[in-house]
Amino acid sequence: MSLVNSIAGKLISKTPTLANIEIGGFVFNVKISLASFEKLPKINENITLLTHLHVKEDILELYGFVYETERSLFLNLNKINGIGPRSAMNILSGTSPAEFKQKIIDGDVKSLTSIPGIGAKTAKRIIIELKEVFSHDLDASEEIGFDDKKETSFARDATSALKSLGYKENQISKAISELQRRSGIPDKLEDVIREILKELN
Repeated sequence: MSLVNSIAGKLISKTPTLANIEIGGFVFNVKISLASFEKLPKINENITLLTHLHVKEDILELYGFVYETERSLFLNLNKINGIGPRSAMNILSGTSPAEFKQKIIDGDVKSLTSIPGIGAKTAKRIIIELKEVFSHDLDASEEIGFDDKKETSFARDATSALKSLGYKENQISKAISELQRRSGIPDKLEDVIREILKELN
């Protein structure tokens, strides 16, 4: 677990690789992927990002993520020898977590090498080290059944609320997928949670 689990404040400026967030008079430089950049709000609006604080010798860098799936993949990639946080962010900018995960499970070296920053040797190393990890998680839905417009608020909030009640993430994912298949996702968070609970019980 990172020392700084998340950061919330006002978005001062943004580029495809960096978000500057003001909190109590301090401005934090948060490194982001292209995928997270595309989900950021407008300048001067409030924002919350999941984070990972990277500390190494004289390096102190804060990395930010819109979704937990992106942070989880980032952390898994960082465990692999030869792939540091910067390379991991480059990988996240070149593919979605769901697409990357499937490429690993399929052992698709050719597709992996099409992602900037990944050569054949690195692709094989990633597959060897992460295939088993991802294969165990096949039953969990990467996007947990939400479209992009609803995912940011509903997915995070509903999953967090239900996990606090003792439900596991894969249980929640299956319930949400079934709810979407059967009747679709309600427009209010409380209704989403209520309907998911019906699926879980």
